[in-house]
Amino acid sequence: MSFAALVKALHDGLQELPGCSFSPAQENALLTYLELLQRWNRAYNLTAVKDPLEMVVRHLLDALSVLPWVTGRRLLDAGTGAGLPGVPLAIALPALEATLLDSAGKKIRFLNHVRRELGLENIVPVQARLEAFRPGSPYDIVISRAFTDLAAFAGAARHLAGRPARLLAMKGRYPQSELREIPDWLRIDSVEKLTVPGLQEDRHLVIMTVIQ
Repeated sequence: MSFAALVKALHDGLQELPGCSFSPAQENALLTYLELLQRWNRAYNLTAVKDPLEMVVRHLLDALSVLPWVTGRRLLDAGTGAGLPGVPLAIALPALEATLLDSAGKKIRFLNHVRRELGLENIVPVQARLEAFRPGSPYDIVISRAFTDLAAFAGAARHLAGRPARLLAMKGRYPQSELREIPDWLRIDSVEKLTVPGLQEDRHLVIMTVIQ
């Protein structure tokens, strides 16, 4: 795929996302991040997705599909991996303070490189396990697409969330059985069906508020 085709695929996809507006500089930053991910992926295996167009859809557009529900100033991306969804969200929302947490050193080294190359002063990569991480102050939002189980995500993230704060869990199919296991200190606000341009798969966002 040519670079021009990749630029068009990203631009067209961003236009289809509801309630989102991106400047040319932001679109360029997203493409630069994608190029860095491709380059590092050859040596460090940061993602199983290899095709650049698939990366646009499964990484960039998927991450940005949650933008309407990202409110507040301080965000923690739990189990960020290669920086998803945290890096695209930080590019889209310059006022956001995003901590990108992962236990794998190679992924944090990559994210520090992204921070330098893109001049992304609003991201802070941190190498730590979620359960052991102790920040100076709580977060407004804890988001993750790394957890397969909602209750496990909630339990691991509880000490990091303020009162009230939102936990956002990115899921594939509607997690009916998992929703029944949510602890009583959480309120399920909604389960939003996400529309990711170019992706013919179910995607959902579970929105929960810490109430105790």
